Amino acid sequence: MRSADALVRLRGVSKDYRSLRPLRIAELDVTPGRSVALVGFDQMMAEVFVDLITGAILPDSGEVIAFGQPTSAIPDPSGWLATLDQFGLLTDRAVLVEQFTVEQNLALPLSITVEEMSPDVRAQVADLASEVGLSNELRRQAGVLAPGARARIRLGRAIALAPKVLVAEHPNATLAAEDASALAADISRIVEARGIASIVLTADQAFARAVAKEVLVLEPSTGVLTSTSGWRRWFS
Repeated sequence: MRSADALVRLRGVSKDYRSLRPLRIAELDVTPGRSVALVGFDQMMAEVFVDLITGAILPDSGEVIAFGQPTSAIPDPSGWLATLDQFGLLTDRAVLVEQFTVEQNLALPLSITVEEMSPDVRAQVADLASEVGLSNELRRQAGVLAPGARARIRLGRAIALAPKVLVAEHPNATLAAEDASALAADISRIVEARGIASIVLTADQAFARAVAKEVLVLEPSTGVLTSTSGWRRWFS
């Protein structure tokens, strides 16, 4: 597939964020259906990367194109929201309403009325809960749930509006190994079933291999993303 068909395209990107060095990405194309895990981004760098591809911030140099449009050309807040809606963001920065139930939290992307949901919204929420493994937790308050279940609420909300690209920002950072493994398998399953692209940022190589079809490792000084498949060929 030509890079011009990419949903997300970065070329020669650099962004200073008051760290030891700027975030650099030499080249990245995320085409429809591509599933990629990116390793080598710490928490702050991952946040900057996500903000860049969603157009929340602009690069100091280089170009970021999202869904055929340079992020620098997004005309106004409504245009930015239209771009943002095409991403599904799985991140701890997405606030959960602790006193709401799982059902109410999952309904938030779909309706502003979550205390008395319409039958249609309730049915959509039930489908989301089933998809992310929360069918038995719908009536429980989000604030009492374990980290694994809270991550699944965020996953459900990320896919609720049928995004073209799922972007996960260190989704396993607070999870025990067993929960992380189960979450990786479910993210991979959902991405495959929905036929969407995915970008997962993680510091864990095992999680990266489980969650995505491709694993790329960042060289911070150059911004080059290198596939780990070559490493396996050399050392197998």
